[in-house]
Amino acid sequence: CHIAEVEIDPTTGETDIVSVSKLMAERNVAAVLAIEDGELKGIFTERDLLRRVVACDLNPAKTKLSDVMTTGIITIDADRLGFEAAALMIEYGIRHVVVSGLPDPGYGIVSIRDFAHGEMSGFEKEIEFEKKVWSSI
Repeated sequence: CHIAEVEIDPTTGETDIVSVSKLMAERNVAAVLAIEDGELKGIFTERDLLRRVVACDLNPAKTKLSDVMTTGIITIDADRLGFEAAALMIEYGIRHVVVSGLPDPGYGIVSIRDFAHGEMSGFEKEIEFEKKVWSSI
């Protein structure tokens, strides 16, 4: 699970999109979790940035995270299997699922990319095995 958290200022509810985008770039992640007083409030993804900020011609420096983040968060418990997270992504047409029940901070994110990398790793091992078999003949 990859995680990057953005702490929402509980007094103002403000965290601007420029700050969030810089954090995402620094951490090389496509999504961040919005946390307020230790409680998960939302998720913000690159897709949200494109569709809810850029495409709507909003000023990222003046747009609050709380105004454009996704609040209907799909979660899965940490003790569930990976294919269950993938099934949720397919069912809801999403690319990220929040994993709950983890040690501090308590949340993580699994992305569709995580599954693609796992599949490629297995595929690469298969190819190496085949090369060994064919080279020994």
